[in-house]
Amino acid sequence: MAGPSSSLLSLNSASGAYRASRDMAAEKIPTIAPDQAERPSFAEMVTQAGAETVQTIREAEAVAQNGLRGDVDTQQVVLATLELETTVNTAVAVRDKLVEAYQEIMRMPV
Repeated sequence: MAGPSSSLLSLNSASGAYRASRDMAAEKIPTIAPDQAERPSFAEMVTQAGAETVQTIREAEAVAQNGLRGDVDTQQVVLATLELETTVNTAVAVRDKLVEAYQEIMRMPV
């Protein structure tokens, strides 16, 4: 289990990522074919997952700030921090897999 300093680092990293993403806006991705309108494309799923990640970070940051003011009990702050840490770890794992897939594609002979 990670110590308190790693949780603090995770919270600081997530807060930095949140500040960096605050002004990000998702592009509207055109659909490829009308018959696929009911199924989201891969790009749309990635965009939605990114938006949900940013929303989770924002919510966790709000709970942490309310906890510092004493408006929220400690258990809620801990739960929000754990959810934040899980979300960030998942986002990093997905990013690593996407980079790995890209590198594999770049190594393919043409």
